[in-house]
Amino acid sequence: MMNPKVDWFFSKETKWQKEYERLRLIILDCGLIEELKWGCPCYTFQDANVVLIHGFKEYCALLFFKGALLNDPNGILIQQTKNVQSARQIRFTNVREIVKLEKALKAYVYEAIEVERAGLKIKLKQTSDFKIPGEFQKQLDKKPALKKAFYQLTPGRQRAYIFYFSQPKLSRTREARIEKYSKQILAGKGLNDI
Repeated sequence: MMNPKVDWFFSKETKWQKEYERLRLIILDCGLIEELKWGCPCYTFQDANVVLIHGFKEYCALLFFKGALLNDPNGILIQQTKNVQSARQIRFTNVREIVKLEKALKAYVYEAIEVERAGLKIKLKQTSDFKIPGEFQKQLDKKPALKKAFYQLTPGRQRAYIFYFSQPKLSRTREARIEKYSKQILAGKGLNDI
């Protein structure tokens, strides 16, 4: 059933308005509850997030929260980056693609519902499974206070720093990022904390 609190998302003028509307109808036809989360239409089953509609500059997408557990007979599930452990997207650039895949999309949604019904969980990597960049490890070894502060952060905050420090190809860029955020780590704050 359409949720009036979500209607504004579908009524605003966007590049993907027609695509969003079509995706909404497909998902609602599968019996999920429509909610608004993170500013996007999110569809739930027994209070568990199943699928989300969102858009980007180049495409709009369905995001399956536990997409890594879904079969992908059509080869259309995309892992956004290598660090995304659970979610998978199906991307679209026009309504025709959505119409062509409607039957398959419903099958993916129904399977995602069954994943929730069965209570399946994704075994996520631990922070210790991620490689700390050499430049950061050197600073941690050199500065005991930084090391202590880093390991007192929550695992999610630790991973955010590891990913952020690992991204640049150049060592000097990695070093500059580490230097810039060391005070924030010492203050017990995450990468995006103010």
